Amino acid sequence: MTATLSRRGFLKSAAAAGAVLYVGTNARGAIAAADTADAMLNPFVKIDSNGNVIAIVKHFEKGQGPATGLTSLIAEELGVTMDQIDYEFAPSNPNVYNNTLFGPFQGTGGSTAIANSWVQYRTAGANAREMLIKAAADAWGVDASTLDIQEGVIAGSGKSAPLGEFVAAAAAIAPSETPRLRDPSEWKIIGNEATRRKDSPIKVNGAAKFAMDVHLDNQMVVMIKRTPQRGGTVASFDDSAAKDITGFIMAQALPTGHGVAVYAENTWAAMQAREALEVEWDLSAAETRSSQEIRDEVLTALQQAPVYNVNKADQAAVTAAVDDADTIVEKTFYFPLLAHAPMEPLNCTIEQTADGDIVLHDGAQMPTGPHMAFQQIFELPAEKIHIKTMLAGGSFGRRATPDADYQVEAGLAFVMTDRTRPVKLVWDREDDIRGGYYRPAAGHKVRVGLDSDGSIVGWEHQIAGQSIMKGTAFEAMLVKDGIDHSTVEGVTENPYMIPGMSIGLTDTEKATSVLWWRSVGHTHTAYVMEVMMDMAASAAGKDPVEFRLAYLSGDKDQQRKAAVLKLAAEKGNWGKPADGNVQGIAVHKSFGSYVAEVVEISGNLDDGIQIEKVTAAVDCGIAVNPDVIKAQIEGGIGYGIGHAMRDQITLADGAVEQSNFPDYEPLRISDIKAIETHIVASTEAPTGIGEPGTPPSAPALANAIAMLDLRVAELPMTENGVYFV
Repeated sequence: MTATLSRRGFLKSAAAAGAVLYVGTNARGAIAAADTADAMLNPFVKIDSNGNVIAIVKHFEKGQGPATGLTSLIAEELGVTMDQIDYEFAPSNPNVYNNTLFGPFQGTGGSTAIANSWVQYRTAGANAREMLIKAAADAWGVDASTLDIQEGVIAGSGKSAPLGEFVAAAAAIAPSETPRLRDPSEWKIIGNEATRRKDSPIKVNGAAKFAMDVHLDNQMVVMIKRTPQRGGTVASFDDSAAKDITGFIMAQALPTGHGVAVYAENTWAAMQAREALEVEWDLSAAETRSSQEIRDEVLTALQQAPVYNVNKADQAAVTAAVDDADTIVEKTFYFPLLAHAPMEPLNCTIEQTADGDIVLHDGAQMPTGPHMAFQQIFELPAEKIHIKTMLAGGSFGRRATPDADYQVEAGLAFVMTDRTRPVKLVWDREDDIRGGYYRPAAGHKVRVGLDSDGSIVGWEHQIAGQSIMKGTAFEAMLVKDGIDHSTVEGVTENPYMIPGMSIGLTDTEKATSVLWWRSVGHTHTAYVMEVMMDMAASAAGKDPVEFRLAYLSGDKDQQRKAAVLKLAAEKGNWGKPADGNVQGIAVHKSFGSYVAEVVEISGNLDDGIQIEKVTAAVDCGIAVNPDVIKAQIEGGIGYGIGHAMRDQITLADGAVEQSNFPDYEPLRISDIKAIETHIVASTEAPTGIGEPGTPPSAPALANAIAMLDLRVAELPMTENGVYFV
């Protein structure tokens, strides 16, 4: 059994060598510092007398880079190199480590890690620097303004010493609410393309510990046999055959009735015993619709008057403007369900300590969710629940659900035992693809009217689809006037100056559990907006880039979007593809960032298409870690294009037909020959980067394919006339 992972225990390890300086916030949320873990349980940075510096990272690491980004902010302001600082994940404590853009909730998502921590972490690092400098100035009898910390050494006025020598004295100095933040001219780490990820070496050499790597003494492995259709429950089960499996321990129906927990000594035994289990399901309230029925419901809703007038436009006037236009461009689009399919399937491990505390080891994207759920399951106060956040092998939104689904499963499986043995819950990939959460199905119907000069005079836009937020704990906060913004984002706030635009919305019934998926609503809204802009440009006889720029001539928001569009066009050699190749372009703003992409393809519709190159331009404000930004843009492009090319989740009588990568195929490295990313220099505060590369990727590809006389309005592309070599 491992030790209790309390916040106090979490920090005391740093104090073993002697004096320690903690800088963070106190229980009231004010900037504070202390010299003991007892006094400072909520730091953002801790430094011991040996000069060891640790950044406490409040956002979990699923590959997107906060372990590097937040550590960079501390290192820059403190004055240490990236080799002189390490990181640890913060304990679960939403009062201190909350996502400031989410409210009183600790979590990672919406590409907010750097955006909500930019000032917070720099302030903590700057305070630590000023406190150490003041301690040194007092000891040396010099003016503090003459001193600085560089590469972990306090120096000035002819004096120098490692910062560790002043840790004890600094801990007694009160921090400032407004320490001096380093001027950009002083930055050595922020914006430096040579800054490399902190987590890369351990992932290369195998030292990295993911949630799947947790193996506690005497643990049991639990796998769940789940209902094949959403809404089904366990009527009865027979584990007679499972008892013949070596390593099988027992089987128990979950209290929710949604499955049977199979306990075994190891993962293989759990898999085999689960397969041998015979379950009779009560499917009287289960989903029975097929994918075709779901598609028909969405498209039918688009033919009717929308339920919600999203932007409060005069819809009749917009319809009239389009009807009276010289040219009408119209298209109906459909987007299927999609799975997240992270490389590391879902899993977590629970144990109970000798004093009755519950410890969860998890790649916890939203620790507040399971923390609150466990208080109810185990009937314990918050301080008796502890979450040790591990590395996660991808997520794309899947590890953060409104109901903490897999953590609750693990909690229920554990509470049904005598709690003397840890329980590790393991999902296999089939579990997640067949019974997980999906990007909602959605449809759009758009009519654009152009005058005789090819200018837009009206834009009628209807959306129908499955709401993510309705029916969840987030509905009260994120659904306004009946409108789930995640369904319409990317249309409602697009920076184009489009005259006479109406936006309508109709919700359709969910056939599965639906969830945010990398870039959420932008995954389909960007596709529609950018394909329609291309179609309008074509109808107007104008270049797609110039046509877009005509509607981006206003405020800073439009100017930033125009800038990335121009940069992508320039770097992608827009209008001058290699002989025989064609190009497509798209630009979109999401999560505060602007991304434009040029896709160049070769081949033809008969023999197959090859993606030769994707050229991206991104403006995400100050580029904290350019290397991470480029990696995220590359990953976002691959994720968006890969799913648009060939992926969908289909249902037959309510059951998911796909099961693993052979029939839900991820992007292959050969699918895109080259990706090139260019970062716009900016002095604006940092914005999101984990998701913004995804939305413009598929429409840029679609717009390139349109040059071959095929306008793809329904995904995936391979099911709608496109063959990729």
